[in-house]
Amino acid sequence: MSIAHWPEAERPREKLLQRGPAVLSDAELLAIFLRTGIRGCSAVDMGRQLIQRFGSLGKLLSAEPGDFARGSGLGPAKYAQFMAVKELARRVLAEEMQLGDALSSPQAVRQYLRLAIGVRDVEVFVALFLTAQNRVLAVEEIFRGTLTETRVYPREIVRRALQHNAHAVIVAHNHPSGVAEPSAADRALTASLKQALALVDISLLDHFVVTGSHAESLAERGWM
Repeated sequence: MSIAHWPEAERPREKLLQRGPAVLSDAELLAIFLRTGIRGCSAVDMGRQLIQRFGSLGKLLSAEPGDFARGSGLGPAKYAQFMAVKELARRVLAEEMQLGDALSSPQAVRQYLRLAIGVRDVEVFVALFLTAQNRVLAVEEIFRGTLTETRVYPREIVRRALQHNAHAVIVAHNHPSGVAEPSAADRALTASLKQALALVDISLLDHFVVTGSHAESLAERGWM
């Protein structure tokens, strides 16, 4: 049955306007974005099917164009809209980090990292360069690797930090496996980075291991 024939209180758009977006399910939010379904399948059903096919909203928003287009009625225009939504969310989180103290609002940093690299299908290493007040000067993707590893050179992190005249650095990388547990290699890299940055009087404040659902802090574990 078309959503237009549903009781008004159950229609996603009307429910959002009356009760706010937080009460809607993921499929209902997607239905508002999709606007219409296809024959025999409402927009809510399509939203539900998309989440089931990709596994999560994060993976849906990180899908490649070819994978995305395999769904009925989802062409380049819808893909562009999804990517625009993701980029808007990333920029909002980036603004939050730039306007505030990255250490006093760690949740914004975590959310940004999860959105930016959490569901990438290869390992990516990023650095956040900070002022003396811990405000974000820049975020850069420094290295990109394979499904299981990336090679990180501390001297390159130091060089970029000096270019930005950074007072401190936060680094992060994702685990495409979906497991955010830091490895022995992650801990060894953290120690090397901290030592290299200290030689030029720059602090390494944290190292996050990121997945689509979690960002694990080595600093919070006492490993810095």
